[in-house]
Amino acid sequence: MSLKIETVTVIGGNGTVGKGVSGIFASFGDAKVYVVARTMEKAEKALSDISLSVKALTIKDNLIPVTYDELKCVLSKSDLIFESVSEDLEVKKGIHENINKYSKEESIIATGTSGLSINDLAKIYDSKKRKRFVGMHFFNPPYSMTLCELIPSDNNDNEYINDLKEYLEKVLFRDVIVVKDQPAFLANRIGFMFMNEALIYAEKYKAQGGIDYIDAILDCYTGRNMAPLTTINFVGLDVHKAIVDNVYNNTSDKESFLLPNFINNLINENKLGIKTKEGLYKMSDSTYMVYDIENNHYREVLHYEFPFKERAIKEFRNANYKEGFNIIKNDDSLESRICMSFLLKYILYSIKLSGEICKNIDDCDIAMAKGFNWIPPHALVDVLGGKDEVISLCDKYLGTSSEYKNILSSIGKSLFGFEKYIKAKD
Repeated sequence: MSLKIETVTVIGGNGTVGKGVSGIFASFGDAKVYVVARTMEKAEKALSDISLSVKALTIKDNLIPVTYDELKCVLSKSDLIFESVSEDLEVKKGIHENINKYSKEESIIATGTSGLSINDLAKIYDSKKRKRFVGMHFFNPPYSMTLCELIPSDNNDNEYINDLKEYLEKVLFRDVIVVKDQPAFLANRIGFMFMNEALIYAEKYKAQGGIDYIDAILDCYTGRNMAPLTTINFVGLDVHKAIVDNVYNNTSDKESFLLPNFINNLINENKLGIKTKEGLYKMSDSTYMVYDIENNHYREVLHYEFPFKERAIKEFRNANYKEGFNIIKNDDSLESRICMSFLLKYILYSIKLSGEICKNIDDCDIAMAKGFNWIPPHALVDVLGGKDEVISLCDKYLGTSSEYKNILSSIGKSLFGFEKYIKAKD
């Protein structure tokens, strides 16, 4: 192992991701970690949360709470500096200007941004430190979600990136994919495409129920732990907006990343999701409520009955996964057609990005399995019946298979099974 990292500074170490990353370095990396927060009270509270998150009170000895007043001192003696402040370009620029000023020339410098340009941030650094600056996008919670997207800038050499990858894999036990510096990188680009399209469909089908209607069509039985709009409510509507707006404004992908107006209205009313106790969903007097787009108020969540879904779930409970998906494929209801179109677009968009952002479709599988705990796109091809069947399904549901036929024809078998991702529950 060519990298020896004994001292780490995590700036924003009291944030959700900052705490998780601090715990990873302190436990698996056995590093001394300076946990930097605005106040000592927040830094000390973070230490307690970190110990609980990795279920190891002994790592407290490796954690040192500090404030921004001590930044100059801790940066000057850190082997690795990890920035985990809010996803705001101006805020991050201010932090990185201080890192450039006070860090050692040989320090590894990383941003935990979920999608801002690594090359733009690298411009803050002088020429030597610029070569040491990278993106390291950990997923939340880092202790259990093991994906780390490693994003080089144009200034890094291959040897340095390979050394970092080896450290992340062998010391921190991350599943690492090296991705290009593109908006939202890889996993979020795929995942937030799916989730934002679900928002678009919720608005399109608001007369049928909207938010809870689309969640019922695309929930756990389709290969995820949580329905897509429930996930947005968990992540935060403001965070979702920041990610999809970044992709919309900086790529040619417009249609899938256009944020519906009702989301902007909810954000303006500070209805951001779980963190503000209301958003797409909310609890009211122990009743689970959903925002009704058509009528602009909250109502009780409905239980939608889709016969194809109930029959498919029955097959999944008996581990008959392909039979269950045959039911979905062969049903002709509006809901089954919506379900199939989403699953196929998920596969095709992943294939598209595999040629633009990462090495191959296997990286997309790793991204979605280890970053989102969703069925990997390649594994979804397997359970749907293989590449030839998926080409036929694209003809049936999307009419766009010719664009992807050559790529689909060349893919092999997934690195992952599909069984663990398909949840046989209503």
